[in-house]
Amino acid sequence: MDEDFIRGRAEHIRELATKADPFIQKRLLDLADSYERRLRPPPHTAPRATGVYSQLQAQR
Repeated sequence: MDEDFIRGRAEHIRELATKADPFIQKRLLDLADSYERRLRPPPHTAPRATGVYSQLQAQR
């Protein structure tokens, strides 16, 4: 999806949440967060250690 569409959708959902009852408001805000997570790059994970040390750890 296009980034502008995702931002606009999340903004619209947050506007709807301001008018909703507490139960629906929480669900709408969660939905808006899920849209915004699509815009963020995934967290960088550290590569697994390889070599003699990791082989020694695996043998234990």
